Amino acid sequence: MNILLLASQSGSRRTLLSEAEIPFVQLDQYADEKACDWTLPLSQLVTSLAKYKMEQVIMPSVMEGKELFVLTADTLTESLDGTILGKPESREHAKAMLQQVRAGARVGTAFCLEKKIYRFEKWQTIEQIVTYVEAQCIFDVPEHGIDAYFDTTQALSCSGSIMLDGYGAQFLKSINGSYTTILGLPICELRKALEKIGFFDF
Repeated sequence: MNILLLASQSGSRRTLLSEAEIPFVQLDQYADEKACDWTLPLSQLVTSLAKYKMEQVIMPSVMEGKELFVLTADTLTESLDGTILGKPESREHAKAMLQQVRAGARVGTAFCLEKKIYRFEKWQTIEQIVTYVEAQCIFDVPEHGIDAYFDTTQALSCSGSIMLDGYGAQFLKSINGSYTTILGLPICELRKALEKIGFFDF
């Protein structure tokens, strides 16, 4: 049985993989997201970040000829006025983001999936699949409930401060597209990619 190497610290991504019964372990990656071009359109920026993270993954030491499957991902939010929202820098910044997404927002998630082999004392990519998925939502946390929302969730670590898991679900007014994309990993598209790249032993 293969085990997916997840180069992400996202709790939502871990939960989605666990619920889908896709075996995984976590890896570290040290990508400086500011190194990417933030003037790009949402889809291009998110995709470039997912690919850049793959380049920064700290791969394990293994025997010659070992094959592994590695996954990186990135999620960003765009308000209706075209402002791209990453993770908030402070609580006040997060509040401003929530005010921006009340009228609606686009959320894009891209993942980069690679099959790698350790050959001639270095990791080489056998196959790569990069997928971008987008969804729209209206997420409305009322002013009087914002502090409780922050105190109860991990929204301060989420793109656009949108956290649909658990407590945050009550503030989702509408959604158009993939729910798991907004959570941080389009799980349907990932499963198809894993099948295509030979992850599952059928």
